[in-house]
Amino acid sequence: MYVRGNNECSRQVGEAVRDAYKRLLKPSIETEFSALSKEKADEEAIRVFAGNLRQLLLAPPLGQKRVMGVDPGYRTGCKIVCLDAQGALLHNETIYPHPPKNEYAQASRSIVKLVEQYQIEAIAIGNGTASRETEQFITSQRYDRKLQVFVISEDGASIYSASKTARDEFPEYDVTVRGAVSIGRRLMDPLAELVKIDAKSIGVGQYQHDVDQTLLKKSLDQTVESCVNLVGVNLNTASHHLLTYISGLGPTLARNIVDYRTENGPFGSRKELLKVPRMGAKAFEQCAGFLRIPQAKNPLDNSAVHPESYPIVEQIAQDLHCTVDELIKNKELRSRIDIRKYVTPTVGLPTLTDIMQELDKPGRDPRQQIKVFEFDKNVKTLEDLTEGMELPGIVNNITNFGCFVDIGIKEKGLVHVSQLADKFVSDPTTIVSIHQHVRVKVMGIDRERKRIQLTMKGVDQ
Repeated sequence: MYVRGNNECSRQVGEAVRDAYKRLLKPSIETEFSALSKEKADEEAIRVFAGNLRQLLLAPPLGQKRVMGVDPGYRTGCKIVCLDAQGALLHNETIYPHPPKNEYAQASRSIVKLVEQYQIEAIAIGNGTASRETEQFITSQRYDRKLQVFVISEDGASIYSASKTARDEFPEYDVTVRGAVSIGRRLMDPLAELVKIDAKSIGVGQYQHDVDQTLLKKSLDQTVESCVNLVGVNLNTASHHLLTYISGLGPTLARNIVDYRTENGPFGSRKELLKVPRMGAKAFEQCAGFLRIPQAKNPLDNSAVHPESYPIVEQIAQDLHCTVDELIKNKELRSRIDIRKYVTPTVGLPTLTDIMQELDKPGRDPRQQIKVFEFDKNVKTLEDLTEGMELPGIVNNITNFGCFVDIGIKEKGLVHVSQLADKFVSDPTTIVSIHQHVRVKVMGIDRERKRIQLTMKGVDQ
């Protein structure tokens, strides 16, 4: 464009331009464009991972029940742990119902005896090696009570069992026992247990090890914190690790709360938090609304109503000539409240609306109810699959190109984004969610590469 002459000087300038473009400009532009493309791809991968993690953390909990955790295995046996309603370890042992040892009768006696001895109400079985065989063994026994049996994802359990958190919790037990405890506790409260594991190891993302690790950590930490604060935690059972994610609490204050609880017994009210060493007024103001105390003397201590709003609720109860407890239990009383009367310069209508919603369902858990799920009993290996089969499955990972479904065998099947519904789908999360129970049809089986193609098109959900 600029070298118009045809002499020695212009030829030199032409050479310089060619050299500058080839050696400096072109690589610089390519590097810049590559970095921008990588950043865009990273953001999308992190968004998918954070969305999946959120769904996983908000998975339905079983609640405070006496649970038996089972980490299945063949050669090394099945690790059994019995937990009380608070998740404390009461007993552990190993049984060998599968080959090569085949101690079926002895294992049967042990399981039945443990269920009776520790009044077990539910059994959680890890979904790893020998999971289906172990589930069959557990459900075929005759117990003295009705039991619920669940198959639980054990992604990240081995990471937790070897972590510092697990060593601090169970210094005298080996990694196999800790892994079984994690499986049992995940059934009781997935959120409380999964926050102890590095989110990257939970295995619900795509390319998580290739993206910007600082950005990934920041996004995942925000997701965990948001989920913990949305659900709230039981002040008298929450672990030190779970408490650190509550707004206003750091590792030191969380440790002080646990130490205070150990020394003085369970908290009777939220106000008692102010006796915890280093708990200032500001930290109390930030954290109190997210901490619950079931069976507290003041029923508002088990709700999302913040202590600074207690006087408003007490005033409403006084105006209706009843107690706060009666106000919460009696819907007819609440319907007579005109909340506009209680608007002040510091308390607006949105705050009062939130308070009324919380009084309707105090301490409500935003998570859904847990459901028992059963895989197809006839499908145990890849060889049992045939094209056209309809099967129940559990969504265990979602990516931009579709979702992976566990159909009860070692290999997971892929439902491509184009096979999720009878309409165009741009984002798989609008159709499926992590741990959702779905029905799928087998479209193709590549036995050599151990790949399964599934579809949800035309299948009644």
